[in-house]
Amino acid sequence: MTSLTEKEVVHSLRSHLPRLLRSDPSLGESILAVTREHFPTKVETEDRFTRMLDELAREREAQSRKWAEQKAEDKRKWEEQNRKWEESNRRFDEVHREIMAQSKKLDRSIGALGSRWGLQSEKAFRDALAGILVESFGVEVVNVNEFDDEGTVFGQPDQIELDVIIKNGLLIICELKSSVDKSAIYIFERKVRFYERRHQRQANRMIVVSPMIDHRARRVGEKLGIEMYPDSLDVPVT
Repeated sequence: MTSLTEKEVVHSLRSHLPRLLRSDPSLGESILAVTREHFPTKVETEDRFTRMLDELAREREAQSRKWAEQKAEDKRKWEEQNRKWEESNRRFDEVHREIMAQSKKLDRSIGALGSRWGLQSEKAFRDALAGILVESFGVEVVNVNEFDDEGTVFGQPDQIELDVIIKNGLLIICELKSSVDKSAIYIFERKVRFYERRHQRQANRMIVVSPMIDHRARRVGEKLGIEMYPDSLDVPVT
């Protein structure tokens, strides 16, 4: 009897196996039983793929969550940095405004000295103080020039000059000068009374603005109900 080679056996099985399986179904079961030991079943294969897909899905969700967390953290840091920049800019603007305000106040004080010693006109200094009131508080400062023909202010007929502010129905009469002594306070009070009689209206407030107010003038002003401030920015115009 001639022995078959392995190659010939394989070729014979391929040729006769389909017919044998059709004639003897149990042969197929036997073959499947043998192959199960070496290859996973369809269910096992599907389960394996399902587990792999689930694992990939979990990894993708974890990665997406990490990206979302990182994105949120980056956004929070960026917003915090923006807030710090805005705060720094705000503080810089505040300091800049304070420096400019002090610089202008110093300029007005120097201007007051100049006016006192004849280096600058009193009118120029008065206009500067009035300009601050207009710019800072949005009020209109009206310079009033009227003739006192009865001489009630200076004891003889003369020109009377006052600064008048009308805001929200209130009448505020001001004296804006580079320096004020006691006699200037008395004269200002007489000017106010002259204006009240002339216009038949009582002043709600009397204000003196000057960087140089003599201490005796301050006492007289307090007695006469006159408000006194060293600078236009200090005036509470409400």
